[in-house]
Amino acid sequence: MTSLWSDFLTNTQRSVFKWKHYFPAYERHFGRFVNTDVVFFEIGCGNGGSLQMWKRFLGPHARIVGVDIRAECGKFAEDQIEIRIGDQSDQAFLRALCAEFGAPDVVLDDGSHMMSHVHATFATLYPLMPRNGVYMVEDLHTAYWEEFEGGLKRKESFVETCKDLIDALNAEHARGAIEPDAFTLSTLSMHFYDSMVVFERGRHTKKFAMRIGAID
Repeated sequence: MTSLWSDFLTNTQRSVFKWKHYFPAYERHFGRFVNTDVVFFEIGCGNGGSLQMWKRFLGPHARIVGVDIRAECGKFAEDQIEIRIGDQSDQAFLRALCAEFGAPDVVLDDGSHMMSHVHATFATLYPLMPRNGVYMVEDLHTAYWEEFEGGLKRKESFVETCKDLIDALNAEHARGAIEPDAFTLSTLSMHFYDSMVVFERGRHTKKFAMRIGAID
């Protein structure tokens, strides 16, 4: 399988703008969906090139859904790529997408990067995803910029929300200080990279294990 980085470097279709350190994270978290009937939501269509990149990477069974508020993005539709025009912070619109295509296996939020929009999209889509879903927010450096409703330690920042979600992930160990919630019970891991956070869903089982071996 050709790597995403190689695909990016040799791309002759629509243009793609990505930071190069994103590519290993893409392959790490999205690789298991290659050649499956994955439903992949990309919030923010850019110039349409990343939609084509995901199509090439994920293979012939993937269904790519590009979401953007710009009507002109409709021209990016092609085989395996659907485009829907709407506001990523509109809960009814997002739920309608899930009703049409099914709950997404993967969500990549590369949309407006406005903190209120990032929060709204996550709050709506994450609970609807299947047990093995992957939710990625990129370009999260904007969480530190005031023009995107962010700022260091500012409560509106999605980074600050992620810090709280680390506690939620570990709620069962907090000795009653935090009650386990739906996030606790449906999330296996959180991964942080420069300007990116990834949530991997999964059903929890008993965490304790005992190794039984030979007695000397």
